Amino acid sequence: MNDTRLIAYYSRSGNTRRIAKIIHQILGGTLHEILPEIPYPASYHQTLDRAKREIRSDIKPPLQSTLEQIETFNPIFIGSPNWWSTIAPPVASFLTQFDLSGKTIIPFCTHGGGGLNNIAKDIAKLCPRSNLLNSFVVYGSGRGNVRADAESWLNEIGIKDQDGNFVFN
Repeated sequence: MNDTRLIAYYSRSGNTRRIAKIIHQILGGTLHEILPEIPYPASYHQTLDRAKREIRSDIKPPLQSTLEQIETFNPIFIGSPNWWSTIAPPVASFLTQFDLSGKTIIPFCTHGGGGLNNIAKDIAKLCPRSNLLNSFVVYGSGRGNVRADAESWLNEIGIKDQDGNFVFN
């Protein structure tokens, strides 16, 4: 397994965390949870209000922690729920903390019906000099065999092991 892979994600309900852990189980690497300095409220409606305000005003909330030596990671998997057709504000904060030029960015998202929407496009705007691969999109926490779906997606995007072999051939 390749330890230079980073799987960074934000998850409020646990759905995106579940997908991040599945990717981590398959590939290994470093798993990093993106946490806002000020957590979102427990109340769903209060979280909606805050998140809408942040997205509309392009607010990138401060984060609890950052990663050292981001330059050592490649590729970088980025996980987010779909919040109003885009990435959650903590993910935008994470992506703008670093110069990710030349890095391969691999988005994955969970949603409640909105699909990928603008997530990949918005990540590309925040990381214009990165190589963006096709996204993995999961409804809720995943239906059926989400691990098999993740393995299929990883093959489709050409993720290889450290010896240069496709992971699931």
